[in-house]
Amino acid sequence: MLRRFPLLVLLMTPALAPAADADQQLADLFKDYLAEEFQRHPSFATAQGNREHDDRLDDLTPSARKKDVAEAKRWKQKLEAFDTAKLTPAGKLDHRIWLHALNSQLELQSLGLDPFTNDPRVFGTYVSDVVFNQITQSTLPRERTAENVAKRVTYIPTIVDAAMDKTDPNLLSKCPKVLTEIAIKRNLGSIAFYEKEIFELTKENPATSPLAKPAKEAVAALKKYQTFLEKDLLPRSTGDWRIGKEAFARKLTLELDAGYTADEVIKMAEAEADRVEREMYYVAKQLWAKVFPGKPLPPDDEAGRRDTIARVLDKLGDDHGKPETIVTDARQTVDKIKRFISEKKILTLPDPDRCRVIEMPEFQRGFSAAYLNPAPPLDPKADSLYAVAPPPSDWPEARRLAFQKEYNRAMLQVLTIHEAYPGHYVQLEYANRHPSLIRKVFYSGVYAEGWAVYTEQMMLDQGYGDGDLSLRLHQLKFYLRAVVNAILDHKMHCTNMTDDEAMKLLVGRGFQTEGEAVGKVARAKQSSCQLSTYFIGRMAFYTLRQKVQRQRGEAFDLGKYHEEVLNQGCISVKYLPELFGVK
Repeated sequence: MLRRFPLLVLLMTPALAPAADADQQLADLFKDYLAEEFQRHPSFATAQGNREHDDRLDDLTPSARKKDVAEAKRWKQKLEAFDTAKLTPAGKLDHRIWLHALNSQLELQSLGLDPFTNDPRVFGTYVSDVVFNQITQSTLPRERTAENVAKRVTYIPTIVDAAMDKTDPNLLSKCPKVLTEIAIKRNLGSIAFYEKEIFELTKENPATSPLAKPAKEAVAALKKYQTFLEKDLLPRSTGDWRIGKEAFARKLTLELDAGYTADEVIKMAEAEADRVEREMYYVAKQLWAKVFPGKPLPPDDEAGRRDTIARVLDKLGDDHGKPETIVTDARQTVDKIKRFISEKKILTLPDPDRCRVIEMPEFQRGFSAAYLNPAPPLDPKADSLYAVAPPPSDWPEARRLAFQKEYNRAMLQVLTIHEAYPGHYVQLEYANRHPSLIRKVFYSGVYAEGWAVYTEQMMLDQGYGDGDLSLRLHQLKFYLRAVVNAILDHKMHCTNMTDDEAMKLLVGRGFQTEGEAVGKVARAKQSSCQLSTYFIGRMAFYTLRQKVQRQRGEAFDLGKYHEEVLNQGCISVKYLPELFGVK
């Protein structure tokens, strides 16, 4: 995932810069690049925290998208001509990060993985997500934000027209049915957003607000789009959601940039899944007599061990909250976790704390149970949003109950550790302090997810939960989910794995509830390679920690080590061993 930014300074020609100024020359060149990107992509500017273009939306016509490719090629040539010999080690790393991002963008296009060809959800991000993030994260005065939003919303009919452009033969020509179905559901959420929720968020009166007319026109356009999705696009959505073994392998190398091949990842994941399952059995066996007093432990064979784990987890899942209290429950976990981090000197928490726990908007549901939307790099004083999703209201009661059992009180604590403290929120707050704009914009998803998964076990290892075996078993289950995600990701896209086989993997080997597993199968079809980031990143962080701690011996300070890692910025994990001087 790329994040984006504004021109602040014009630059000198790279070849004329003194050697001592090479790093600054590269930084200025990047600002120039960002200025051009912001002008063409206002949504990108908003995502990066630049507020100069908050009143516009992107041009998504074929000619504009074609120009994006040409511009990426032009900047790649510029960057390849840059004299890297004069850069410091940090500058050389920034150069490598930027060049890789451009190469990745261009090569993914050549692999036929353009979302404008096969994923109607891409238009939904422009008509709803961008506006929602602008409202909830802008630090401009409320009235100014509302004014910008009103102007931006006037562009939504244009976005809808671009989505339905009949002159572009490639546009949405290879959509899989599952992606169109998700787009249909999310567009309904977008309609509801502009009918009511946008006024609640902006605190504007629907009768007198300058938003009223644009929102009404947006609703009309989105209803027209809804008809297009249901009547036109859905019947011809016969594309294959599997990207295939060759494209998957190349995409994993490009997007994850972690130093592992697809074959290496699946081999590591299969072995790790076996190891974690053994550890889960040891914990479940200790809990058996407590949750099933008087009942004999199942036989100690493969089937019996899995039965033991599954039955203990199912029983522990009964300790859950209600759908309407999941956000309140998540907030209550925050205070407890933050106190532990400070008392045990896990690391220095951000001050002031700008993380808000919110209920995930309806139009964003259907992909995951929670997310962390961080403060953007150019507006670091903005709020970060830890969004939690209740089970959708249209689910049958049995599936809603399964969701509640999955995200029970123990699991909710692990989820908060991952998404917020000391996971994503803390890590990305540190990343926003790094002086390199390149590292902020082209941040590594593998680093971000890997750090978050690493912290789950680390927190319990340091004493969080006071040895609560239920908490430990759920932490192991949550980690096993990351491992199995990588297996699922690979097999769904590189083999002919069926939905039934995927469900058996998730429920049987991953000990997930049926409701969670159904959602994960759908998610695997909606994305490729992203589900592998958690496992790959966690292995990188876990291995690095072991090597650095062994190298430093008694001088190793966990809190200082964590801050040292986070202070590198959110970079590719393959660079970390080099930066810490370990192999």
